[in-house]
Amino acid sequence: MALSVAALLGLTGTTAAAPRSSSAPVPKIDWQSCGELKLADFQCATVEVPTDYDNPDGETTTIALTRLPATNPERRIGSLFTNPGGPGYSGVEFVQAAGKTAYQPSVREHFDIIGFDPRGVGASDPVTCFANAEEEAAALARMPQFPVTSAEEKRFTRDMLAFARSCMKRSGDRIVHASSANVARDMDLLRAAVGDKKLTFAGYSYGTFLGATYAKLFPHNVRALVLDGTLEPESYSGYNGDPRPVVARIGSGPAASRTYGEFLRLCKAAGPDQCALAGLGDPRTVMEHTLERLKSEPVTIDPPDGPPVKITYSDAVVQLFLGLYFPSGWPALAETFATLATPSHTRKEATAVSKYLSTLRRSEDYPSDGAALGPMCVDTLNTFRPRDLPALAAAEDAKAPHFGRLRAWGGLPCAVIGNEDDDAHLGDWEQTVDKPVLVIGSRFDPATPYEATRPFADKFPNARVATLEGWAHGGSFLQGKCMDSLVTRYLVELKATDGASCKPDVLPFTKQAAERFPEHALLAPAP
Repeated sequence: MALSVAALLGLTGTTAAAPRSSSAPVPKIDWQSCGELKLADFQCATVEVPTDYDNPDGETTTIALTRLPATNPERRIGSLFTNPGGPGYSGVEFVQAAGKTAYQPSVREHFDIIGFDPRGVGASDPVTCFANAEEEAAALARMPQFPVTSAEEKRFTRDMLAFARSCMKRSGDRIVHASSANVARDMDLLRAAVGDKKLTFAGYSYGTFLGATYAKLFPHNVRALVLDGTLEPESYSGYNGDPRPVVARIGSGPAASRTYGEFLRLCKAAGPDQCALAGLGDPRTVMEHTLERLKSEPVTIDPPDGPPVKITYSDAVVQLFLGLYFPSGWPALAETFATLATPSHTRKEATAVSKYLSTLRRSEDYPSDGAALGPMCVDTLNTFRPRDLPALAAAEDAKAPHFGRLRAWGGLPCAVIGNEDDDAHLGDWEQTVDKPVLVIGSRFDPATPYEATRPFADKFPNARVATLEGWAHGGSFLQGKCMDSLVTRYLVELKATDGASCKPDVLPFTKQAAERFPEHALLAPAP
């Protein structure tokens, strides 16, 4: 396993890494047209930043960014930088897809909305793992979403470690320098480049860890931080000494189980008119029977307008996990599993299922899935051995059936890719930012557990917590007027009340929820 001595020592305590951007030149941004008619309201640019901040005059990394200018330049406060999560998701795509709808008119009036692709992602010198996208797709197609049987575990371990080694062979330098600390240093240069004395930032999911890292390195450069769907930094980084793989120790397995319980409860209450599963019997009984059957009897969906789609147990669990992110899509999620529960489906049902599954598949051009490996592994301490994972996964699955196994196996690549860059920040995580910080959590978040919200906020001297009393990955993103008002007031006026709570405008399994899907899902923050 590729863990450095410095990383192993980090288990007993490290100090904050130096900012290491003070001597780096501030890049000049030459905003240009993005080149597409549908993006006429946006501007695009690329800049060069140091690949290694220990050598600010050495090799550089290209960072791609986009800007949606403020609608009222005379009232402009500054720039709102964003990160949609992942890690590994494109900030450029996020802002171009959601910038006009994710923020209220008052925010749009006062701020340029800026998205950037973190180093290694999208158009920012992307990590690649194979010669082309086709080779990568073929390699991933040979693997299940996660292994279930002993034979699958052996093959999956072999193939996934080979995948990680291929990423390191082709993009090792890019991965090693892709820590969140270096992304934070990049963001500080971009802040200076757009002329802002202080950073205003909205981070979702993994973006909360990036925001915490920026705050740790540049506490005096913070104006405002909206941190929604928190990754508690000690758990994520492994600074708390938890030996489990990174994806398991953040608690998303149990969080998904709780949200799954709400999905089943609300489905039963809604009845068959609003939830197709309820028409087949008790939703929990139907779901558990279907998932168990899929372990030995995969179902093939054969829609008339596309190729057959084979659904295995691991495929179904992944689709269920992702579907829980979007309560507006729960009627469609229930209809999908109702169809899987009755394999003698009609062509109409097969078409509906195929369309639903396509909304949850992220369609990306190459660069590859390897984009997540830098921040996921270089930022984190992972002391497990690959041979330990079957037992670890079984233990996680006992605590959170279906989802625990899924999340445990997600950390396997970090057995190959460890912390090899002392510029990464592994801890400690006590913050010194004196400005108020707005931390948001959703009561039933399947990916970033609500229980992490207050511990995350407590790292800051002056944090204010707001709660969505509802169901979603992230509490503020397109959830309704109440949360919109809280976020807008904070960003514009720097005012927030600790302990605020909101209910979503639309409840699951209602006509209004169905009308909001799939557009809502396609714009949702990343896991």
